[in-house]
Amino acid sequence: MINDGYTRRGVLATGLGAAAGTLLTSGVPARAAATDGNPLTLWYTRPAAAWLEALPVGCGRLGAMVFGGVATERFQLNEDSIWAGGPHTYDSPEALAALPEIRRLVWEDKWQAAQNLADRTFLGRPSEQAPYQVLGDLTLTFPGSAEFTEYRRQLDLTRAVTSVTYVRDGVRHTREVFASNPDQVIVVRLAADKPGSVTFQAAFSSPQSSGVAAAGQDTIALDGVSGDTQGLKGEVRFRALAKAQAKGGTVRADGGTLAVEGADEVTLLISMGSSYRSYKDVGGDPAEVAERHLVRASGQPYEVLRRKHVHDYQRLFGRVEIDLGTSEAVALPTDERIARRRLDADPQLAALYFQYGRYLLISCSRSPGYAANLQGIWNDSLTPAWESKYTININCEMNYWPAGPANIIECMDPLFDLIKDLSETGAKTARTQYGAGGWVAHHNTDGWRGTAPVDFAFYGVWPTGGAWLCLTLWEHYLYTGDERRLREHFPLIKGSVRFFLETLQTDPRTGYLVTNPSHSPEVGHHEDGGENVSICAGPTMDMQILRDLFEAFASASEALGQDPEMREQVLEARSRLVPNQIGHLGQIQEWQEDYRGDAALSRSRHISHLWGLFPGHQIDPRLSPELAAAARRTLQLRGEAGAGWSLAWKINFWARLLDAAEAYKRLSNLLVPARTAPNMFDLHPPFQIDGNFGGTSGITEMLLQSHADQVHVLPALPAAWPSGSFRGLRARGGFEVSLEWAGRVLTRGRIRSDLGRRLTLRTSKPVTVMLDGRPVKAERPEPTVLVLDTRRHAVYDITPSP
Repeated sequence: MINDGYTRRGVLATGLGAAAGTLLTSGVPARAAATDGNPLTLWYTRPAAAWLEALPVGCGRLGAMVFGGVATERFQLNEDSIWAGGPHTYDSPEALAALPEIRRLVWEDKWQAAQNLADRTFLGRPSEQAPYQVLGDLTLTFPGSAEFTEYRRQLDLTRAVTSVTYVRDGVRHTREVFASNPDQVIVVRLAADKPGSVTFQAAFSSPQSSGVAAAGQDTIALDGVSGDTQGLKGEVRFRALAKAQAKGGTVRADGGTLAVEGADEVTLLISMGSSYRSYKDVGGDPAEVAERHLVRASGQPYEVLRRKHVHDYQRLFGRVEIDLGTSEAVALPTDERIARRRLDADPQLAALYFQYGRYLLISCSRSPGYAANLQGIWNDSLTPAWESKYTININCEMNYWPAGPANIIECMDPLFDLIKDLSETGAKTARTQYGAGGWVAHHNTDGWRGTAPVDFAFYGVWPTGGAWLCLTLWEHYLYTGDERRLREHFPLIKGSVRFFLETLQTDPRTGYLVTNPSHSPEVGHHEDGGENVSICAGPTMDMQILRDLFEAFASASEALGQDPEMREQVLEARSRLVPNQIGHLGQIQEWQEDYRGDAALSRSRHISHLWGLFPGHQIDPRLSPELAAAARRTLQLRGEAGAGWSLAWKINFWARLLDAAEAYKRLSNLLVPARTAPNMFDLHPPFQIDGNFGGTSGITEMLLQSHADQVHVLPALPAAWPSGSFRGLRARGGFEVSLEWAGRVLTRGRIRSDLGRRLTLRTSKPVTVMLDGRPVKAERPEPTVLVLDTRRHAVYDITPSP
C-alpha cells in the first residue's frame, strides 16, 4: 500500500460520509454507515438462483462464480486459457490480390461491390473466431432439512472474500471463498458453531468432453479438453483438482465423489491447469500445473493462505478510497438498491460501483494470467455471447480505462502480453493481406491471436485495432514515466506505425492520407442496393487514432533518443491526415464525407467518431470549443439508447465536455436493473464486463482529469455529490491526488509528485499550494490555474486561497 503522507482510517471506513471521518485525517467517523457491516460489501438475503446473482472471485488466471446455496453450493469454474479450437492462422491467402480492386471500388463509391468483394476475399479463414469456454462446476451437496434462517451472502471488496452464513437444523454454518493470486488456487473454508457438523459431498461436472476420477484419498479430479469450433479440433486439455483438508471427521474420495463426514471445519482447495502455453503451443501438462499449485497450497494453514491473499490484494485495492456521501439506502441488500433506480438517494452506490470495477479488474487481469476478455474471466458457457473474446474496436480497451487513474496500473501487464502476441501474428497478416511491414490487428482477436478481419466485412475490415492498443502502451508511460517499460514497448508502437506509413493511401479527391478499406466501427453510412454498407476510406475514428499514435511515436522516440528520421516522416504523415470536421447538422462528421439522411441520424450504440473526445483529447471544451460543441450535438443526435458499455462510454464523453449533469444522468441510467445485474455485473445485455470498467472510468473522469498537460480536479462534479473525498487517484505526469470538497468546492487536497515534473493544476476556485508548510512559488496564467515545478516524491498541500 502506498504511503502518501496521510494517516488513514483503514479500508473498512471507505465510503462513509465525508462530513464524518475524512480521507485526509485520522479518527473514527462520527456518522457510521446504516449497517453494522462494511459499506464496501455486496450483500444479499438469499442464495443466488441464477448466474447473474452469483458472486465472482478471481486471481487473474482462475475464476469462480459462488452461488452461496444451502442444500447445494455451486462453484462455476474458469481457467483463463481454455479456448475452443487450437493454434492456427486466420489470414486469407486471397486478400492481397483483391486489395487493389477493393480500394478502387471504394474510391468510386461502389460500396456494395467493395464490401461484397471483401466478404469473399479479405476475411479470415475461418471467418469466425474461437470462443472462450467454461471449465465446469464443482458442486457441494449438504444433508439436512430444506429450512434455514438468518441467511446472509456477501462479497467484501476490501478483502476480496465472499462468504455465506445461515442457521440450519439449529447449527450456524459459515463459508468463505477467495481466489489467491500468491498461491494460484481457489480456497473454500467451511465451518460450523457445533463440532462435527460439516458434512458434504463434492463432485465435478463439465459440459466439455471430460471425465472425473479420484486423485488420492482426499482429492478428486476433472480432466477434459476444449471444444471444437469452425472445423477446428479442440486442443486445450485441462485438469481441475479439489482437495479437502478436515479438522475432525473423515474424508474419502470414491470415484469422482469427495465425501466429508462429521468434520469441525474443512479447507477445500481447488486448483486448475491447462495445456495452453501460448497461442502457438498447447503442449503443456495440465496435471503438472494443477498438482504443483495444489501441493504448495495444501502445505499451508488456512489462516496463512487467507492472510497472504488479503495482503496481496490490498496492496492494489487499498491505494484508493472514495467517499461520495451515504444515506439510509446503504442498509439495504445490494439487489434491492439497484432495483430502486434511485442513485440520487443512494450516493454510496456509486462509490460501491466504482470500487467494484477496481475489484473486478484486479481479479481478472493479473500476472500470471491473460488479458481480461469480454467477460473478464467469468463465463459459464461453451458458446458465450460474442464468443467472450477480445473485441478491440472498443470493448477490450475499455476494460483497461480505469487501470491508470484508479491506481491499479499493474493490471495492464496481461494486456501488454496480448499486444506483444498480436504484433507477431499481426506481422504475418500485414504481409499476407496488405503486402506491408509492421503489424496490424482488426476488430477482434481470441486465444489464438487472430489478427485478420473476421465476422463480416461490414464489421471486420477495420485496420486500426492494433493502433488503438498501442496507445495503451503510451498511456502507461504517461502515468508512470517508466522509461524501461517504454523502451520495451517502443518496438510494438513502431511496428504499428510502420504498417500505416506503408498502407495509408492518398485520397484522389482530397489529397489527404487515409485508410482504405476501413469503416466506422459497426455503423453503416448508406443503403446500397438494399444492403447496409460500412466500407469506406478514412473514417473519422481512424484519423483520430492515427493522429494520437503518430504523436505518441514521435514523443516516445524523442524521449528514448531513437529513430529521429522516422520521427520526421511520421510527423509529416500526421499533418496530412483528415482533420476533425463539423457536418451539416452541427455534428462531428463520422466519415470524410458529410453524409445525409439515415447515416447522419444513426442511433447506433457505437459513437466511434468521438474517440477524439475520449479516450483521446483532440476535442476539448477549452482548446477547441467549436469541436466540443459539435461533439455535444453528436451525443444529442445519437440519443439515449445504448448497451451498458455504450452508456459507460457516454459518462466519459460528458465528463470530458465538463457537463456534470449529463455525465451523472448516464451513470444513473447505467445503475438500473436493465443495465446492472443483481451481482452488479454490467449487462449489454447479456453480461459484458466492459461496462463495469467504463463506469468506473467515468466516475474518475468526473472527479479528476489529466489530459492536455494539466491536472483538473473536480471537473464534472455532479450536484448529487455536494460533499465528499477521495484518496489515491492518479494523474498523468506521475501525480497522485487526494482531496476533499464541500459545497462542490475543494476544501483541501494533497498531490504527490512521483516524477518531479511540472504541474499545471486547474480548480474551480483559486487555491494556494504549500510544501512543508510554506507557499510554493507558482505562475498563475488564469485565476484558477497554477503552474509550478515539483520535486520528486514531494507532497504538496492544496487549500482555498483567502
